[in-house]
Amino acid sequence: MLRKTLPYLSAALLAYALSAGAQMAPAKAAADGTLTDAKGMTLYTFDRDAGGKSACNGPCATNWPPLMAGADAKASGDWTIITRDDGGKQWAYKGKPLYGWAKDTKPGDKTGDGVNNVWHTAKQ
Repeated sequence: MLRKTLPYLSAALLAYALSAGAQMAPAKAAADGTLTDAKGMTLYTFDRDAGGKSACNGPCATNWPPLMAGADAKASGDWTIITRDDGGKQWAYKGKPLYGWAKDTKPGDKTGDGVNNVWHTAKQ
């Protein structure tokens, strides 16, 4: 009996593992290619970030909250994890750290695009 059910059990466990991994993605892309967080909020990049390091700290990070990576997060492909000045871990896409914008109030808002000519919607 075990020999007959083992392949099905293995397939079910593999499917579960793959679906759990897919749910842990740091961001997703909207229809227009804009990257959003798990809640559908637009993500942004900052022109002053350089060399895989965030230049947005203190009050800047209050207005532009970093897309933080969990302790067990793993970089993969275009997704990397940088270490912030405070030691926290932040997601980056194609080397650019990602942020939210405090003035976006609902999924789909993009009010941070173009702020001070240095903030831009993150695109795939």
